[in-house]
Amino acid sequence: MRDITISNDIIPVGQFKSGLAKYLKEIQEKKNFLIITQNGKPAGVLISPSEFDELRQTKLFIDSISGGLSDSEKGEKYTTSQLKKELRKARGK
Repeated sequence: MRDITISNDIIPVGQFKSGLAKYLKEIQEKKNFLIITQNGKPAGVLISPSEFDELRQTKLFIDSISGGLSDSEKGEKYTTSQLKKELRKARGK
């Protein structure tokens, strides 16, 4: 993700409304984002669908790693043979 450029990436909601199609096209093409303000305060962030997907996948991956580390700290571990058995069961074999 790139750095924020205040002059280009932070816009008031009125400006966003008047240029909605332009801003939607811009985030699609440039894979950037917009911070939309209301009464001078951040009110929302608009990102491209591909950026959203990437952020979501990254979060799911981090959550999975975090859960595994937590299980490991609690002593909830599988041997290799137990893991293979669980994977076969999950895959329906």
